[in-house]
Amino acid sequence: MESILIVIQLLVSVALVIVVLLQRSEGGALGMGGGGSGLGGLFSPRGAADTLTRATTILAVVFFLSSLGLTLVALHGRPQSNSLLDSGAPAPSTTAPAPKQAPTPANPLSPSVPTPH
Repeated sequence: MESILIVIQLLVSVALVIVVLLQRSEGGALGMGGGGSGLGGLFSPRGAADTLTRATTILAVVFFLSSLGLTLVALHGRPQSNSLLDSGAPAPSTTAPAPKQAPTPANPLSPSVPTPH
């Protein structure tokens, strides 16, 4: 299931990039699609723009749905936690650990060296 969603995600991503690049810019100078004859003479320039806008919307919805599906598939195998903020780390214990006591030196006259924490 995951591999199917990845393939769909890849194909939709490539198609979305192509459709966005085919659209005309605000100034109309950078758009490759449309032109005087439309896309292969099948559409008027306005009809081609509407078709590309509709295709962009549909591809964007499919992209977000496949992203959501991939996320749900990835989280399906994980154990459930008690809260949404739980990162999977073990819960801290309620009892405080006993403080470590420094070892007593063998010779009481020797200087004590602090131990690293």
